[in-house]
Amino acid sequence: MAKVDSIGTRIPVAAGRAPATGLRWLAVAVVLTALPPAGRATAEDLPIFDAHVHYSHDAWDNLPPKEAIEILRKAGLKRAVVSSSGDDGTQRLVSEAPDLVVPSLRPYRRRSDVSTWVRDETVAAFLEERLAHSRYAAVGEFHLYGADADLPVPRRMVVLAKQHRLVLHAHSDADAIERLFQQDPQARILWAHSGFDRPEPVRDMLRKHRNLWCDLAFRSDQGAAGKVPPEWRAVFTEFPDRFMVGTDTYTPERWHYIVEHAHWSRAWLADLPPALAERIAWRNGEALFAGWTAAPAR
Repeated sequence: MAKVDSIGTRIPVAAGRAPATGLRWLAVAVVLTALPPAGRATAEDLPIFDAHVHYSHDAWDNLPPKEAIEILRKAGLKRAVVSSSGDDGTQRLVSEAPDLVVPSLRPYRRRSDVSTWVRDETVAAFLEERLAHSRYAAVGEFHLYGADADLPVPRRMVVLAKQHRLVLHAHSDADAIERLFQQDPQARILWAHSGFDRPEPVRDMLRKHRNLWCDLAFRSDQGAAGKVPPEWRAVFTEFPDRFMVGTDTYTPERWHYIVEHAHWSRAWLADLPPALAERIAWRNGEALFAGWTAAPAR
């Protein structure tokens, strides 16, 4: 005679009592349900695709490429989208670790270009020259707001991104994102910091644009104290394939936060169902940049 418990385990039962063997079967079943499925990473060793890393001139002066790559590997990063001001920093890391670095081209030759590039006609020539000599997976991260997206220089950048099939990594408000999609309805846009917006407006933008992805760089509201709040959980669940994590090393000091940030990200991701956590941790980044492969070694 046997009965089936609440987790589907058949437990032999003698008439009128549950023998010790039945209890042992139940104990085994409980242990098995606590184990992660075969082939699935646990929270501690979950790979991370970091969608937002910078290695600009003020970083490489104090952190040589080899040491920078050591930090990325110590953090357990599967890959990292790297950009720099100017582009030399990105190229140094690509040369050091082409298997790890996904290069992105910023429209900045120096940090001060952040506030002037949209009206600087020489930026377009800079982008064209770099695209003619090096390979990239994205353009950005660039800072662009509102009607500035319709200025000639950003428009030329969108055209170049379309020609070279590059993702646009936009640090922008929702208005600028809308204008970028008006210029190229087929554009693939990675919205830096999820626009620093609340989850509800982010959800509305994702519902409207199927080619919009969001990184979660330099924000903590989605996983404070290792817990995902209900409003973010709802958006992650509705759009499991649109979010990815990021550190944002916008200052050299933040390079030494990459390892800690990876640990912190794994902690709040562990509060989500494992399949969803894996998507946000690394699968979504791999999917968006699936077309990028490092150049063959010479």
